[in-house]
Amino acid sequence: MTIEVVKSDGNKAGRSIDLPESFFEVEPNDHAIYLTVKQYLANQRQGTHKSKEKWEVSGSTRKLHKQKGTGGARKGSIKSPLFPGGGRIFGPKPRDYNFKLNQKVKDLAKRSALTYKARDHGIAVIEDFSLENHKTREFVNLLKNLGLADKKTIVVVNEANDHLKLASRNFQKSRISKVSDLNTYEIMNANTLLFVESSLKHFEAAKS
Repeated sequence: MTIEVVKSDGNKAGRSIDLPESFFEVEPNDHAIYLTVKQYLANQRQGTHKSKEKWEVSGSTRKLHKQKGTGGARKGSIKSPLFPGGGRIFGPKPRDYNFKLNQKVKDLAKRSALTYKARDHGIAVIEDFSLENHKTREFVNLLKNLGLADKKTIVVVNEANDHLKLASRNFQKSRISKVSDLNTYEIMNANTLLFVESSLKHFEAAKS
């Protein structure tokens, strides 16, 4: 797939670049994407949820009334889950939601996500650029020039300098990501991936 390179002012650079077929033109595997996104979201969960069971609730253990002769049901202590303030039956306990996924599956999912994004015209390539300062306005103006200010955009770079990091951190719709840190969830969640031209060399070097 061939994409025209643009300048930071939004004008065309007068040349195009070929995206590596081994990353942007593969046969997508939806199940691999599903598993990888599921693992990513599972890893975000803290798993610290906890509710008290009957033995953990503070309260008297005295039997509420005698077993027989009252005409009512049998009742134990006030800590029973059947009473307000009692313990919870089968409540949540702290746990780890992480699960293992083979690296080959995650690699296939990433390539599949990039292919989908390329098919949906969600890939753009910009010439290498540098910001004059670290003001958010500079970063926003860059995106406005490219028509991406209102879209969820990931600017993909080899290395983010301090100006770019500081200028982008207060703009919630877009973020900076190193090409090596891209993951399937972020690719699928973004509207556009804006690759700095030099970052595509990472894919060239990783061709299989």
